[in-house]
Amino acid sequence: MADGGLIIHINGWPGVGKLTIARELAGLMQARLLDNHTIINPAEALFERRDPLNRSLRKALRAAIFDHVARMRPGVLILTDAISDDAFDSALFDEYRELAQRRRARLVAVVLDCAPQINAQRLVAAGRAEKRKLTNPAILASLRADHRLLRAQGVPLIELDVGALSPGEAAAILAERCKALVESDSEPTESHPQPDDAKP
Repeated sequence: MADGGLIIHINGWPGVGKLTIARELAGLMQARLLDNHTIINPAEALFERRDPLNRSLRKALRAAIFDHVARMRPGVLILTDAISDDAFDSALFDEYRELAQRRRARLVAVVLDCAPQINAQRLVAAGRAEKRKLTNPAILASLRADHRLLRAQGVPLIELDVGALSPGEAAAILAERCKALVESDSEPTESHPQPDDAKP
């Protein structure tokens, strides 16, 4: 493992199960977990999404948090996100690359997906609205139709279809793959086959 440990970036559509799986994974790997809503929610509580102050606050919070994360003790850090392969989101991922460099950590990209109908069902699960998470299936459908999840280049990539997996099962697979990656120089690119209709 690199001197600064391991950073696991989990990317996936809203409602796919990122946070639930990440919590299970953090337990298995004795990792710290920073989910994207930790950064988003303070801005959402104060400003509408279209308000420029929303984005500026999120940017300031992200910079402050990342600055402190860069100085954390070495170990395993799990981050969650929902970013596409457009220019803006690709630039956001570059901040994770920079964070890994500052920590002298190994960065692994994980992409979680599932069939659209399963994703839509999970989107309306109890408790999501209270956490200021997206719960509108029409918006999710639009996101899936108009964008592709970012599959970062230049870092090890693990893709996992979680449609038929429990959070514990998904986390166990990810833990195994990440540990194998740390213990060897190999860089797996696929951990589970995806059905055609599950690909954005």
